[in-house]
Amino acid sequence: MYTLFHHPFCPHSRFIRLILGEHGLDLRLVEERPWERREAFLALNPAGHTPVMIAEGRPPIPGAGIIAEYLDEVHGADADERRLLPTSMGERIEVRRLMAWFNDKFFEEASNPLVTERIYKRFMSEENGGGAPATDVIRAAKVNVRYHLAYIGWLAQTRNFLAGDRLTYADLAAAAHLSAIDYLGDVPWSEDDAAKAWYARVKSRPSFRPLLSEWLAGVPASRTYVDLDF
Repeated sequence: MYTLFHHPFCPHSRFIRLILGEHGLDLRLVEERPWERREAFLALNPAGHTPVMIAEGRPPIPGAGIIAEYLDEVHGADADERRLLPTSMGERIEVRRLMAWFNDKFFEEASNPLVTERIYKRFMSEENGGGAPATDVIRAAKVNVRYHLAYIGWLAQTRNFLAGDRLTYADLAAAAHLSAIDYLGDVPWSEDDAAKAWYARVKSRPSFRPLLSEWLAGVPASRTYVDLDF
């Protein structure tokens, strides 16, 4: 049993939840509002970011990248052909490159500003940065989503999955970030059929079901969010 300190719409937390779901591992979720900077949470991760995973007998494991590497080291070999971080060096480099693309670049340019402005700010106090969404930030992030979606579409056209022939961390990272902003209706799926078809395949996996079942009071999900055949 793992314990994950997360926020339901934190893209990095969603990435780890998808990995754990693909491995079929038991998970206890603890919702965390990182902007509140709780003392007990900061003791687990002084950086103050979600996710943080607790594994019995181990120190707290902070951050999506570190958690993903830990889960591969502990559970990857047992997955055989379904291993989410391949064994060959070339494949591992490509998966890690794309993980960084989505967990760093996509997060900074698109998913984080959209989630922060349209979700987090609703629950933040004014002293923690809450208030009205910044429309210029939202507008710029939406533009950025379009070129990231085009890149996903190009990858999906040239490969079976984003990093190669089978599902990897790269797909789960991309899908996790997209899912958070798809809830808000901020993904222009009509602009790229290849990206849309790839996402529909990943979204249809059992590991995705817990994410699609989560709703935010006062913020209805977009029409496409739970539709597996959108």
